[in-house]
Order: sequence, then C-alpha cells, then structure tokens
Amino acid sequence: MKILVLNSGSSSLKTCLYEIGETSPVDPPVPLWEGKIEWGKGSASVVTKNCHGVVWKGKIQVSTREQLIRFLLRSAVEGETQAIRSEAEIDAVGHRIVHGGAGLAEPVFIRPDVQSEIGRVSAFAPLHIQGQLECVQAIEKILGDVPQIAVFDTGFHQGMPAAAMTYPGPYEWVARGIRRYGFHGINHQYCTMRAGQLLGKDPSCLKLVTCHLGNGCSITAVQNGRGVDTTMGFTPLDGLMMGTRSGAIDPGILTHLMNEDELEPGQIDDMLNKQSGLLGISGLSSDIRDILSAIEQGHARAKLAFDIYVHRIRVAIGGMAAVLGGVDAVVFTAGVGENSREVRAGACRGLEFAGLRLNEKANAKPCLDQDIATVDSSVRVLVIRAQEEWAIARECWRLTLESTAVGGRGKLIGI
Repeated sequence: MKILVLNSGSSSLKTCLYEIGETSPVDPPVPLWEGKIEWGKGSASVVTKNCHGVVWKGKIQVSTREQLIRFLLRSAVEGETQAIRSEAEIDAVGHRIVHGGAGLAEPVFIRPDVQSEIGRVSAFAPLHIQGQLECVQAIEKILGDVPQIAVFDTGFHQGMPAAAMTYPGPYEWVARGIRRYGFHGINHQYCTMRAGQLLGKDPSCLKLVTCHLGNGCSITAVQNGRGVDTTMGFTPLDGLMMGTRSGAIDPGILTHLMNEDELEPGQIDDMLNKQSGLLGISGLSSDIRDILSAIEQGHARAKLAFDIYVHRIRVAIGGMAAVLGGVDAVVFTAGVGENSREVRAGACRGLEFAGLRLNEKANAKPCLDQDIATVDSSVRVLVIRAQEEWAIARECWRLTLESTAVGGRGKLIGI
C-alpha cells in the first residue's frame, strides 16, 4: 500500500510517500519520496528527495496550495526525484489536522460531514486548518476518489481527566468548548510507542514525560498509553516559552496593556504569537542556535532568554512527574529536543533528586532514538526523532485495512 502524507502549516508543506506491506515495520522506513516547501508571496522554495538519495532544490512561482501539490506530485512521478510511475499508484492520502475540537479525536476517513466539522472548529487555529482543508480539496481535484484520512493533533489528549482539561473560569466556558485541548499529539503518541520499543516494555505500562521542543513547544504526561495532562491548552499559545510565542503568562498583563496602551485584539495576538518567546526576550532570534551563539559572545539578553526557556521546561517536567506520581522516562523530541545538548542538559539539571542522572558524554554527541541517562539513573532519558509523517501513514494503513476487512473500502469512505 502506497500512502501519501501531507503535513501542512500556515506557510509550509511537508509531504512523504511511504510503502507499507501486510505488516507495518517496527522501525520507520525510508520514504519512497519526500518533499518540503516554504512559501511567501507568489513563490516557494522546494526540496524533493527520493529513496535513492537523489535531491532536487529550487524555487517556483505559485499562488495556491493546489499548484504546490500538483508540482510536488509531478516530481514524484517524473524527473530527477521520480519514485513511482503514476499518481494512480497512491492508495490513500493522510492529512495532519491541527485541531479536531471536541467531536473529532480518532483518525477518520474524510467525508463531506467530516470536512464540515473540521471547518467548524477552524476558528481555534484558522491559519493551519484553512490550509489543511485546502490540501484536502486539492487532492480531490488531482487524485479523484482516492481515500483521504484525517489524523488529529489534538486526539491524543482527548482522554485527559476533567481536572486537567477544564479551565477555572466561568463554568459556561465548558459548554462553549473553551477547554484545554493540547497539541503535538501525533508526535507525543509516536514517542510513547517508540519509548516502549526502546525500553522493551509495553507503552501502556510506562509513565512518560514527553517533551516536544521545536519552534512550538509542549510537554505531556503519558499514563496507560494516553496523554493525561499537557502544557498547551485551548490554543497552541499556552504553556512553555517558545520561539516567538510567550507561553503561559498572567492574563492580567493583557488587561493592563489593553487599558494602558489601548491595544486591539489583533495587536495582542501578534505580540504574544510573533514578538515574544526567545525572540522577544533576546531581541535577536527565535532560533536556539542563534541564542547559544550569542551567549558565547557574552550577550546578556540571550543568556536570560535561554535561562527562562530551560527553567520553564524544568518546571513543566516536574509538574508532569507529580501528576503521574513518578516517571519512568523523560523523552526529548522535535528540532530543539533532538539537536540541542545544551537544552537537554539545562532541562535535566536539578532533577537529580527524582533519580534522573544524565550521561554527559552520551548527551554531547548526536544520539537519536537512544537512552542518554547514566546506567544507575532510575529515570531513563530518551532522545527520539520526531516522525509525524510516518505516524500518520501508519494510522492510514491501519484504518484502510480495517475498513477493507469490514466489507469494502468504497462503502465506508463515503467519497
């Protein structure tokens, strides 16, 4: 089965094409083909690669996501990075959907009613969801009735207990859907499964604290194989300090700024989402690599930004461990979590009281999908490569096989 995965952001698109046989491999396979796009006004930077290691890079002139997807699919069937003979070989298409609201949690075939429900919650993450729905509609035009499957970033957190899910505002918020949803769930779930593989244990028997640290950051407490608490909330703005997002702050600051500076909602949103975090404190960059480089040159605000960043990670790890009543392993994943030894060391510093001891030599070298705790550490420390596209592909493979077994793909997908 050949499965195409689309992971669409507000100004980016990552695509992978996987081939999965009758049984899904334990380790993530090399994709048959993959593409990455970053775009601005009227143009896009494109990188495509096939399983033979052939890479193409360039810029194209485009104005819609449909044009982008058509270009990408052409590169998969012809040219330097060809991986398949025809688009007709694609058996299913999986989409990362950033928000499923209260009604959509498990992976589901995208019927018209599912599209409508996704559109209904688009106000929670308008830039992401609108782009993801445009990808669904583009695939309908390009590939016809190929099955499309939605996998939700909020799904892994749907089982959180009410005490973790409910905000302490007016109770009427609950009926309006104002609650903690959590995000990065696809990767938190994948890391849960992968941690079990690396430790040789059933994931449902592990207490994990999974730290997704990238430009966006979230930490999740995992018990019985499900998320039971997480740092992100109603939107991806809550929780940890991030690249350009503030994370959790005193809401009184906002009312103060509204009164003192007469700020409009759009200005506040821009301030919290685009002018805060590492960028806002350092005044330099949202990239942790630039922050660390500036620290070496004695930049005081960069040092402060780093210290706040790792302090908040430590606070969250400790809080999640308390929710779990102990922890078997702490997982670091995503761009910063996988690549920054300084962040991992800073986040673990001070947690020795809980039995966590970091192996400094193992932490200092590239170490993906490995345990970097000392032998005598009672808490394991894992570095796991984020594999969101592969996790989505596995869900599509599972759901398609299940629907075929029940009695025929066409009857169930409603396309």
